[in-house]
Amino acid sequence: MKIFAGLLPLVLTLPLFAQSAAPLSPDPWHALLFLQGTWTASTTSAGSSEGKVIGTYTFRPELGNHILARHTTSIEGCKGPATFDCDHGDLLYVYQDAAGQPLKSIYFDNEGHVIHYDVSSPNATTAIFISDASNPGPQFRLIYELKDALMRGRFQMRMPGQNDWKSYLEWIGPKK
Repeated sequence: MKIFAGLLPLVLTLPLFAQSAAPLSPDPWHALLFLQGTWTASTTSAGSSEGKVIGTYTFRPELGNHILARHTTSIEGCKGPATFDCDHGDLLYVYQDAAGQPLKSIYFDNEGHVIHYDVSSPNATTAIFISDASNPGPQFRLIYELKDALMRGRFQMRMPGQNDWKSYLEWIGPKK
């Protein structure tokens, strides 16, 4: 009976230890921390856009860290054909529908485009945004890769029935 009386307090506190030892849910934003900040961007390949642009963009947490927003803050030295919008403006918001769900993103621009993306991060310095292939029209992919303190970006399209991605615009630049 003495053994039972001595073990009873320990047995009653085990649930408390189990609760405090449970792993916390992973931070969904951790994989995208490398994106945060203001970056310069200079086109390295105009791709099918045929545009040449120098500008800046900023990734920052907003709305109490519930979204990650990318704002294009300036576009300078833009050159391109008449079909290339040198007054381009856009917003990209990364969000999580609910705890434990994968990250998603939505893109808006001044031309009326809206693109919904699924977001993945295959390693600590890469983020891939990919639109749903089942939607009508082209599929889109946006890739950010940080290498040697330079952010490399690619906006690509894949036409229906095609296997290959074609770059519309590629850029590179350091953090400001």
